[in-house]
Amino acid sequence: MKPYDLVAKTIRGQNPGRTPVYGWVYENLKNQIKEAYGSIENFEDHYEFDMAHIFGGPYPFDMKAIDGLREKGNEITPEVLLDIPLKPVDRMEDYADIITALAHHRKQRDRFCYMQTPGIFECLNGPFGIEDHLCHLALYPEELKIVYERQAHWNAKFAENALELGIDMVHVSDDWGAQRSLLFSVDMWWEMIYPYHKIISDAVKARNGFLSLHSDGCILSVLDGIADLGYDVVHPWQESAGMSYDAYLEKFSDRFGILGGLCIQTTLGFGDYARLEAEIRRVFQLLKNKRWMFCTTHFVQDHCSTEELAFAFDLAVKLARG
Repeated sequence: MKPYDLVAKTIRGQNPGRTPVYGWVYENLKNQIKEAYGSIENFEDHYEFDMAHIFGGPYPFDMKAIDGLREKGNEITPEVLLDIPLKPVDRMEDYADIITALAHHRKQRDRFCYMQTPGIFECLNGPFGIEDHLCHLALYPEELKIVYERQAHWNAKFAENALELGIDMVHVSDDWGAQRSLLFSVDMWWEMIYPYHKIISDAVKARNGFLSLHSDGCILSVLDGIADLGYDVVHPWQESAGMSYDAYLEKFSDRFGILGGLCIQTTLGFGDYARLEAEIRRVFQLLKNKRWMFCTTHFVQDHCSTEELAFAFDLAVKLARG
């Protein structure tokens, strides 16, 4: 079965007995992997990755203007940010890298391609700063709703453009979780986050695209809302933040798939090969043949050797395809 078909069937709950394999390996280990394999692309081909996580495209904020205001002593409040127009989302020259990546991964290797796009909370931590942003949620909720709605429509257009170019799944990155709970209250999530994600999700679903969410940390308390929004995949389902696989299998496995399984916070990169092997085998035993795609929970960190990375993926490929 070709990689795209395997992933699409797995997301739909029709896994044919082979687990899709992928990994976020390039951000911190580029030089090490290049030395060992010649390039990141060679590493991906060596393990015949079934997916490709594509980055690029336009950026919404004029950070020079924002930084200039800060340098003059101005606080970046929602009202201040609204006076700074978002950058264009329809300049197709900004999508050149995406077109190149699709030619490599989708046309030449038939991989399932998903595109990183902004969420609502995480992307606005850039202009606000996360501490001030959390304060704005409490101090300026009505003004912030206007900021969020503007951002959601920009994000939706970005997603539509990516789908039109041939992206298979829009991957919305929006970190909401701390190690044991959300960064804000559940009620605040429903009031301040859900409505603006719905603008994005409705746009993707109207074009029959797959939709996935990345959020680090514990997001158990809003999983019903995530499912209601129509997310097809959640990444990473972070066990190390209190999200047990039992909770997924008991309540959510018929509502969305999960991407993850190899924890970079607790498992990969610590030189404990026996524990690494035991953890990979345990997760496969729990999730194989389910709506699950094997992947790292985030970018592999630079304390992980290429030898340990190869050990992990040698085993994962064996279990996935055996």
